[in-house]
Amino acid sequence: MKVTATALDGVMVVEPSLFSDARGYFFESFNHQRFRESVADVPFVQDNQSFSKKGVVRGLHYQIAPKAQGKLVRVLAGEIFDVVVDIRRNSPRFGQWTGIVLSADNKKQLWIPEGFAHGFQVLSETAEVIYKTTDYWSAEHERAIRWNDPAVGIDWPLKINPIISGKDNDAPLLSAATLV
Repeated sequence: MKVTATALDGVMVVEPSLFSDARGYFFESFNHQRFRESVADVPFVQDNQSFSKKGVVRGLHYQIAPKAQGKLVRVLAGEIFDVVVDIRRNSPRFGQWTGIVLSADNKKQLWIPEGFAHGFQVLSETAEVIYKTTDYWSAEHERAIRWNDPAVGIDWPLKINPIISGKDNDAPLLSAATLV
């Protein structure tokens, strides 16, 4: 696998090695030993999957300690613009974001360690997203930052009115959020 660092410390793009022939293709979507050696030595305890329509924005989600989560995100079908925001108060990149297109075609994955909020916008007609987490979901520890916080300034690629849950639309701004 190929691992590429992003502008946010610890957030990495993971590209699996693809083996193609006349029958189709094969790739290892996850190998714990290789991931541990090249990206992070973390346990994954839960897999989550979502299906969304074009224009849906999900996020920006995270969990606070002691249930903070790292996530390894990939797309099974379709295409998304995946976004990560640094919410570590002592980080020199606090409040900054990075984004990448993840798709079933490019097979890229995004590693998001604890200390970052995560969200995405669906670019294709539909998308199926799956992600591994390093801790279990906990309603008590779940938090969100508003997807369109002007202080963060995410440049979402689809300039349409997003389809967004009430919970995500009512999330606090970064300045008022409970952070890790």
